[in-house]
Amino acid sequence: MNFDNPAIEIENLTKEFGKHTVLNNLSFSIPRNKITTILGFSGAGKSTLLKHILGLHQPTSGTVSVLGNNLKDLDPMKLREFRQNFGMLFQYAALFDSMTAVENVAFPMREFTTFSNEEIIKKAEDLLLSVGIKEVSFARLPSELSGGMRKRVGLARGLALNPHIMLYDEPTTGLDPITTQMVNDLIVDTAAKNSDRGMTSIIISHDVKATLRISDFVAFLDRGNIVEYLPVEEFKKSSNPLVQEFINL
Repeated sequence: MNFDNPAIEIENLTKEFGKHTVLNNLSFSIPRNKITTILGFSGAGKSTLLKHILGLHQPTSGTVSVLGNNLKDLDPMKLREFRQNFGMLFQYAALFDSMTAVENVAFPMREFTTFSNEEIIKKAEDLLLSVGIKEVSFARLPSELSGGMRKRVGLARGLALNPHIMLYDEPTTGLDPITTQMVNDLIVDTAAKNSDRGMTSIIISHDVKATLRISDFVAFLDRGNIVEYLPVEEFKKSSNPLVQEFINL
């Protein structure tokens, strides 16, 4: 699909590790201010694609443009600065064990902004409240938080620099059904709260049920190829046998 002024544009992207082709001549774009999920079996190339979007991998061939910038054109210093446009919720939240909830959320602001300590703490606390973490938990370490609460803190940290693109890497892996639903609702709520500034949400997932419930667009990746990419309601009706097999598992 072609979108006007897409958040991400990928053209003829190929990534090879030795003789193994992980991404095979991918070309597609991701719209701004929508939730797009990249769905597929384990080993399909989803995480490798995510690393290209972040500029952590360089293509063997092809280009990845983010917010109108070809990542190949950015030197390491500019690329590090450019990554401030991204927020990230990692698979297992990936909080710093020795930092409290507030300190975890404050960390990106201490690294990349010139805000005063008071401003940083105030914003960190506001972000925690916005994702449903109450004041009583502000000073708790990750080991003192439930899995769902760690996800909330991780999301607050991801939003700390007001990112243009929010990335979710398998956000519900290892969670119970109730916590899974909470995280999915949180993704939708976060997208809605940030829609006025055009924030784009990208989810890497193999959770079909959640994908069909919360996404605007779905791309199905199989063995390094996009085999289907449609608005979610059309994706549900896809005649692609591989997609139907995946949906009906």
